[in-house]
Amino acid sequence: MITVVGTGTGAGAPPPADVLARAALVVGGRRHLDAAPLPEGAERVVLGPLAPALDTIAEYVGKELPVVVLASGDPGFFGVVRALAERFGPGRLDVRPGVSSVAAAFARIGLPWDDAVVVSAHGRDPRTAVNVCRAHPKVAVLTGPGAGPAELGAALGEGRVLVVASALGDPERERVERVTPAEAAARDWGPAVNVVLCLDGARALGAVRTVAGAAAGPAAWALPEEAFAHRDSMITKFEVRALALARLGPRAGDLVWDVGAGSGSVAVECARFGAAVVAVERAPDGVERIRANAAAHGVDVRVVHGTAPGALSGLADDPDAVFVGGGGRELPAVVTACARRARRTVVVAVAALDRVPAARAALAGAGFDCDGVLLQSSRLAPLPGDVTRLAATNPVFLLWGVRTPVSSEGVAQ
Repeated sequence: MITVVGTGTGAGAPPPADVLARAALVVGGRRHLDAAPLPEGAERVVLGPLAPALDTIAEYVGKELPVVVLASGDPGFFGVVRALAERFGPGRLDVRPGVSSVAAAFARIGLPWDDAVVVSAHGRDPRTAVNVCRAHPKVAVLTGPGAGPAELGAALGEGRVLVVASALGDPERERVERVTPAEAAARDWGPAVNVVLCLDGARALGAVRTVAGAAAGPAAWALPEEAFAHRDSMITKFEVRALALARLGPRAGDLVWDVGAGSGSVAVECARFGAAVVAVERAPDGVERIRANAAAHGVDVRVVHGTAPGALSGLADDPDAVFVGGGGRELPAVVTACARRARRTVVVAVAALDRVPAARAALAGAGFDCDGVLLQSSRLAPLPGDVTRLAATNPVFLLWGVRTPVSSEGVAQ
């Protein structure tokens, strides 16, 4: 049997003496092992790389000798339980959880966390954590080297409050500090940080929830044009938006650009799926309209006032997906600029037939697999006398390019 004991973070309780007394092997971080009264004769393994520790555990399990694994907080929450269950099976584990660092951090500031999104940046690309923080009002980030408070603060900019919780459970060293992203970026936080909470101060308390974690995805999308403020019907029609969303694939952790955003209908719909979104719009009244539409739908959209492609150079982070809804004569240059930086997909809506070849060539020239359709639809339109006719909408070409995945050997697949 492998007994996994969560200790330290948020709780500070030592491992049960009876569990340790029977152990032939005790595995854990150095600070956990130093604090535990290990039995004489028990082998001690300091956790570093996980694979060698698992191999040592396997030797003891094969001999039916008891093993104890010491971990921080709740070891079933982004912890060692997953690796142990995958290697040895859940039936061999006796898990005794402590208080997770996320629960402890929220407790320290007096907030519920059933509506928080929890994301791990420990040993992972921090861009996912950054994009989740941009898109959601209450996020807990499990940090790691190169993905701590300073890096999060530098990437986020303003609009959020960061709560940095360090040395949780240590009565002498514990610190819980509220800082702005700029303040976080300017400091060296050291190795004691457990978790960073990223909060929208106006929405940090949240509403009563039935399902924990991130808010459920939208019950409907490709919303009618009437759901958005727009000028003179200058808005991406819902039929076009439906296919554009399907090709963009927005999701939590993604960054999406809406270039030539107009009313921001595509930007808002992507944000409703949980993606972080930047809308680029050249018209001042369009900028305000996008902000109003985002607020009306309860989502965060960063709006950049500028003209593409020039305005795109000021955007530091590469997007996962891009929607291009305008461009005029500059369309090929705009599509090329977007395609150079998009990690996954570029979708282009074009009303004029003579602009299609150039847009398609720009996608193909950037190494994308390109496809597209002409969307023509007729909507039911009631007439007096219980008569219904079909009212045609303007046809739109929708092109999309998908980046060809490259294998670890650098060969396109």
